[in-house]
Amino acid sequence: MNYSTEINSEGFAVINNVYTENEVEKLISLIENVTENNSDNAAFRKSLDLFAIRQFHKEIPETLDFIFNQNLKDIIESNFGKGYFITKSIYFDKPEKSNWFVAYHQDLTISVDKKIESENFENWTIKQNQFAVQPPKEILEDNFTIRIHIDTTTKDNGALKVINNSHSKGILRIEKLDFEKEKKTMCEVEKGGIMIMKPLLFHASNKTTNNERRRVIHIEFSKQQLPDGLEWSEKTFLQNN
Repeated sequence: MNYSTEINSEGFAVINNVYTENEVEKLISLIENVTENNSDNAAFRKSLDLFAIRQFHKEIPETLDFIFNQNLKDIIESNFGKGYFITKSIYFDKPEKSNWFVAYHQDLTISVDKKIESENFENWTIKQNQFAVQPPKEILEDNFTIRIHIDTTTKDNGALKVINNSHSKGILRIEKLDFEKEKKTMCEVEKGGIMIMKPLLFHASNKTTNNERRRVIHIEFSKQQLPDGLEWSEKTFLQNN
């Protein structure tokens, strides 16, 4: 289960069959139970094109035992080592008729518990009553994201498009990339599979065209200690890790 060479060279890897059908159905059941009974929760964002739950692992902590099954724990340890913790999680539900799309971008911000001026921490914003900031690229380069797919995701219902190896170029304006010369990959993932990606990998997704739902649990990880009293606002250690 070692994909570290691929992750380091391409910036991503797709791994199918991480979760059984039963594990996926259990996750869906837990999510639906909470969303049906908490529709006015401020962490829930609902529109015709997207339903999202911010701070997902705190809103529905019961899912963590199923998310971090032995397969996922082995994948994390064999590819990244020990000591990583959750720094952010979001659940995305893209409905069957969604026109929601996302242009190519890098994931440049982290969520922190307060605003403290610190060298090379830039572009402060507040989202959902928590602070977000762009840290030095060294922090982003060491982090990784796992996207857990609880629906089969193809080019027709919003699978991520990525620019291979774009994570190796640092923080970059999209105009600096020569699209004609860059290799691009459509990252189709089966139900119960995952996609691992580096935050600086340029990625995008298209509108849904096949009337099929796309649900993804997006979890970001780090093992970095932040400077000057800053702390990750959603920091959660993994059990047995």
